[in-house]
Amino acid sequence: MRQVFSRWPSRATPSARVERAVGRDSDAQGIDDDRLPAWMLAEPDSRAGAWLRAFGRAVPLVLVPAALAYVAGANRDDADARLTGAVAALAIVGATILAARLAQARAASAASLEAIFERAGISMWREDWSAVGDAVAALRRAGVVDLESHFAARPEALRALRARVIIRDVNRFTVEETGAAGKDAYLGPLDRLLPDTDQTFVQWLVAFGRGDRFFRSEAHVVRADGRGADMLFTAMLPRDRAGFADILVTALDVTGFKQAQQRFAVADTELARASRITTVGALSASIAHEVNSPLAAILANAQAGLRWLRRPQPDLAEATAALDDVVAEASRARDVIARTRSYLGNAPRASAPVDLLRVAREANLLVEGELRLHRAAVHIAAEGEIPSIAADAIGLQQVFVNLLLNAAQAMAEADGPRDITVTIRAAGSQVAVDVIDTGPGIAPERRARIFEPFHSTKAGGMGMGLAICRNLVDAHGGDLWVDAGPGGGAAFHFCLPVAA
Repeated sequence: MRQVFSRWPSRATPSARVERAVGRDSDAQGIDDDRLPAWMLAEPDSRAGAWLRAFGRAVPLVLVPAALAYVAGANRDDADARLTGAVAALAIVGATILAARLAQARAASAASLEAIFERAGISMWREDWSAVGDAVAALRRAGVVDLESHFAARPEALRALRARVIIRDVNRFTVEETGAAGKDAYLGPLDRLLPDTDQTFVQWLVAFGRGDRFFRSEAHVVRADGRGADMLFTAMLPRDRAGFADILVTALDVTGFKQAQQRFAVADTELARASRITTVGALSASIAHEVNSPLAAILANAQAGLRWLRRPQPDLAEATAALDDVVAEASRARDVIARTRSYLGNAPRASAPVDLLRVAREANLLVEGELRLHRAAVHIAAEGEIPSIAADAIGLQQVFVNLLLNAAQAMAEADGPRDITVTIRAAGSQVAVDVIDTGPGIAPERRARIFEPFHSTKAGGMGMGLAICRNLVDAHGGDLWVDAGPGGGAAFHFCLPVAA
């Protein structure tokens, strides 16, 4: 089971209970994938058992003093027996007072916790994940280890499971901070607040299946007033099955932080654009200088050759020399163009071992906002162990970005769920990738042309995205093609050779 992928990963490792449960040491990544987490192995704690344990702790407080009083009074006369009875009665009264005080302390502790919950200056939610715990336990016991891939192939099952998470309570800070009319605006199924485009719910399931102690991830939720918000959720995960009924989640609104990030990104983009324009200007001037010199020489030598040939007595030797200079200068101009093309070509700048699954996830995060605008949900699955490939990670990231955005735009008018499934798998000496959407698909007669430069069916489109994708994949020794998806949408496939 792979590590949960998040913008805000938790550094906490599975608890020592997990290590003891599997009977061996665990590394920093957690436990053996095939082992069940500790919360699945813990014995259920029934109410009757809890009551019996509490009763067992209380019995000595009453019976021990009474027994001592009885033993003491067994060898005494009636007066002594009455005294002993009085002592026993006092012992019982004392034990009763002690029990009452313990109950009072317990109530005070509960009230204190409730006060912390309500008065905390951070949003806190109490949620019931019992159905999810049961589902995850059933899948793990059935031998399903890779929950992310399992639900990537079953998006409807994932949606149904999300609807079974119940928000039981939120604190007053949540209500006041969001301007909601009351707590009722938040209570109920989680899918009322978590849009279909959310990509973090499956991360919770993976964390449960791993037996992680803590979970932290960013999610985009819909507030009670209908506005979207980016929230950072943190929770301590259950230690047993009963704990799923009441998971305390803290939520930090990072919408303002994200907006500031976007403003800085826009400013950075504009700065990069200005830098590119300056670079292009300087490069153009350099090319013009490099090419103008041989062109001027070609023109001068061609004119000289014509003059030598047009003389009453043509001087073939001089004309031949002038034409030789024309050939030499033309070759020089050709070399200038070749060097420029080599510098600006599509060959990878740097080749290093690349984890294609990580590249796909990072590309997904890069365009998450645009995917959300198109109401597209991305499901990423890896079949088995994925070997590394020797590649330029930035170039391949651009391939994923273009394919994801194209898929989302193709589904812009689609009714129902808009799913994009990315599957990565080993295929012999290559790694194969499928990007499949649920859009209208691409007609067979158009499939050959969509990779041509400047061919676009989108208004305002330049028609360069897929051409760039094919060039980048070709530069890495791979291949890119398209056909029909299983549900009628478009299915883009590309393969890349495994690193030697």
